[in-house]
Amino acid sequence: MKKVSILNIQQFHFDDATEEFHTNTLKDHLVTRHKDIHLPHKHDFYVTVLFTKGTGIHEVDFMSYEVKTGALFFLNPGQTHHWELSDDTDGYIFLHTQSFYDLHYTNNSLSSFPFYYSIYSNPCIHLNNVMLKAILPFFEMLLKEYLANAFLAKEMLISYIDIIYSLSTRTYILSNPGVVNNKDKYYSKFRAFEELVEKEFRNIKLPSAYADILSITSKHLNRISQEVVGKTASDVIMERVILEAKKEIILQKQGFADIAYSLGYDDYAYFSRIFTKKTGTTPSAFLKRY
Repeated sequence: MKKVSILNIQQFHFDDATEEFHTNTLKDHLVTRHKDIHLPHKHDFYVTVLFTKGTGIHEVDFMSYEVKTGALFFLNPGQTHHWELSDDTDGYIFLHTQSFYDLHYTNNSLSSFPFYYSIYSNPCIHLNNVMLKAILPFFEMLLKEYLANAFLAKEMLISYIDIIYSLSTRTYILSNPGVVNNKDKYYSKFRAFEELVEKEFRNIKLPSAYADILSITSKHLNRISQEVVGKTASDVIMERVILEAKKEIILQKQGFADIAYSLGYDDYAYFSRIFTKKTGTTPSAFLKRY
């Protein structure tokens, strides 16, 4: 089984500056777009991967998921992933930017699909044979349309992507039945909180500060967070800090003390205690895993 780490923004890129969408077979993608990529890192586009053959492990934001026939993954921009795959691995992959989808599709939004609700959304579903047979032709047609580059190609690509997302949602909500109810009740408020955390987690650590910015009480913010993702507001903030710390540690661009400082901690010893408490390992021991 070979280990392949993806995606490093500094090494991975679209073919040219104007490209906002790419698709390929997974087998070809591993050969043509993963040369000399050694470090797991985040990317700034959406990624969908369907495995039709092979076995292994796919790690998303340092959580491991099984790779097997019918495994379907959806990754939000900013998420980190890498995998260990058998040599016979194949399937399909497509990547697109937010602007590519938004520009050409006006009747829907990416956040309307449950796997893109939040970075806490489960990134993986396993399709049974019936669902795999139903969805596979659209991946095939997506690739064919992309390669043909015919008249109205972008419109056709978006149509196929939307069908893939819609079919996937049917299976996703069966595996994750609570997501629809949570979205209807508190989703928009949680998304506002999550987006604010994404902007301010280095500087603001207190839930009460976020609640003030959102013009709600701390108690209500906790209620929203608990309902949507089963975590306290404080957990959401701290988990985002720890996730970023893991990414920075793996990149090894800064020393541990500098990473702590960049995340808002002047005292490295204090930060190390927090990291160890949340992850069960020290920063240096975590680095040795990779």
